[in-house]
Amino acid sequence: MKKQLPSLFLLLVLALSCGQGPVETASETPASPEEANRPVGAAYDSLLAQELGADDYGMKVYVMAFLYRGEATGLDSLQRAELQRAHLDNITRMAEAGDLVLAGPFMDGQDLRGIYVFDVRTVAEAEALTNTDPAIKAGTLRMELRPWYGSAALMKVNELHEQVAKIDI
Repeated sequence: MKKQLPSLFLLLVLALSCGQGPVETASETPASPEEANRPVGAAYDSLLAQELGADDYGMKVYVMAFLYRGEATGLDSLQRAELQRAHLDNITRMAEAGDLVLAGPFMDGQDLRGIYVFDVRTVAEAEALTNTDPAIKAGTLRMELRPWYGSAALMKVNELHEQVAKIDI
């Protein structure tokens, strides 16, 4: 099962991990304080929360990688194309293994080239994964890794993406 990871899902990440403030609830007297902030019609799914590794807030720890332009230069167009293909193949491999939740480039041509979001608990685990990237090995990219607390629902993004992608990367 091939995973697709375009940068448009960054918007989904932000939407899923940002709070929406107080919302109305279905009854005047909620059964618990947790239900007091649940939107009308929303139902807590404890099995899904457990499957996704969610805490009581529906969140979990990830490691985010910021991919920056590296110091290596001087590759010809064929070498750059081969390296990009190997980079994309590595992204797919990490996603299929369940280690990479999200990846995508920034579209503004700046030194910050893209992001990865890893489903790992430590920066050391993410560093081991980033060291498998051919672009990192070649020095055309470098990464900065930071722990990040986001919605556990992000774990479903690749499954959903498969339903909307016509073409594989």
